Amino acid sequence: FNFNIKQMNHSITKEKGTVRGLHFQYEPNAEIKMVKCIRGSVFDVVVDIRKNSPTFLQYFSVELTQENQKMIYIPKGFAHGFQTLSDEAELLYCHSAAYFPEAEVGLNPKDQRLDILWPLPITEISPRDSQHPMLDEQFSGLIL
Repeated sequence: FNFNIKQMNHSITKEKGTVRGLHFQYEPNAEIKMVKCIRGSVFDVVVDIRKNSPTFLQYFSVELTQENQKMIYIPKGFAHGFQTLSDEAELLYCHSAAYFPEAEVGLNPKDQRLDILWPLPITEISPRDSQHPMLDEQFSGLIL
């Protein structure tokens, strides 16, 4: 695959059980991400939001830890989020496009339509992430 890194950043989440996401950017700012946990551990989730995809609104999850050194590739057309499984979890992100705040949106991580089975009770979620609307029948996915 071809992946040119345009931006790298990292995030530190202090409290076990915290949920971040589920974020994505609309075209023309849609991005590919590669994510690795460099301290602690997280339950990482990607949700397929591609229009007409056979796995539309289904999610894939993987545990990323400092010990297992796994990294996840998140293509365009997928929303991304995670729950910390340890205190002081730190993630490293590589992006194929620069962050463009006006293009970023998200899915609500508590949306029952997604049916994400978070492994821990949610201890914290940012006001921005908790205010993402729940999906309705009008949401038909992204055209890439």
